[in-house]
Amino acid sequence: MDRDDLLVLKMRGGDERALETFVEKYYSAILRYCRLHIDDRGYAEDMAQETFARFFRTLGQYRHYGKAANYLYAIAANACRDYYRQNQNRELPMEQLPETRDARSEDPELRTQVRMAFDSLPDELREVAALYFVEERKQKDIAAVLGIGLPLVKYRIARARELLGVYLGND
Repeated sequence: MDRDDLLVLKMRGGDERALETFVEKYYSAILRYCRLHIDDRGYAEDMAQETFARFFRTLGQYRHYGKAANYLYAIAANACRDYYRQNQNRELPMEQLPETRDARSEDPELRTQVRMAFDSLPDELREVAALYFVEERKQKDIAAVLGIGLPLVKYRIARARELLGVYLGND
């Protein structure tokens, strides 16, 4: 039994501290993920909160087959899609870029170019690229989050890498 499994059991039993620990563990990552897709910080925070609300509403039916984070990312992806459907906005913008120790990331022009490169990707590639390059999720976790096969995830990562390289002039 892993730590998340134990937390879920405690949360089902009404343990408020377990609930707080779970939220503290995952909130910043889920918020960062929502910010990648929603331009407005307030709405991104709303979607992060909605992610946890949906998780807790279905806690009784939740079955821990893998990592709880994968399930939360799947819920967050659906919450962001719902947000755009409700607002009739088809484009999922990339607001934030990963924080790296690479000095090149300090260059605002480069950050803008990378953001534009991500925005130029088709939706299905952008989703995988955000999870892989920005959130640094494992390929098998991405497959679980998106409900697609691992070979398709690998293809989309390779294709996104190729298109980003062309866009940024890094063949």
